[in-house]
Amino acid sequence: MRFENKIAIAVREDLAAWQKLNVTAFLASGLAHAAPGLMGEPYRDASDNAYLPLLGQPVLVYAAGAEDLARVRARALDRGLATAVYTEEMFATGHDEANRAAVRAAEAGKLALVGLGLFGPRNAVDRAAKGLALHG
Repeated sequence: MRFENKIAIAVREDLAAWQKLNVTAFLASGLAHAAPGLMGEPYRDASDNAYLPLLGQPVLVYAAGAEDLARVRARALDRGLATAVYTEEMFATGHDEANRAAVRAAEAGKLALVGLGLFGPRNAVDRAAKGLALHG
């Protein structure tokens, strides 16, 4: 199935493995709110146990350098894409309010980005993420 929209996450390639996973999880949770209907339906197993719904389409995860992330962020905002950010400072905070304050304290061009989440029309996301390789 080909979706008209795309979900992409770019994570700074020099992070520790636990940091990459943490950033990816947080960004995916933000993107889950990008559009109505983006979340799928709840799951059930054959024993009738209920499980939470997941995003209803694939998520592509890319590796990026710090300069790449800044460039992708600017492209995404220029294209009006739904964008989630994760900054270095957020590793030192312990809750959502402190995370928002850390982002609010930096001007856009000075955000110490370690990850971005993008959602929008497939072509626009592809153009914003142009030059990034899938995370390996």
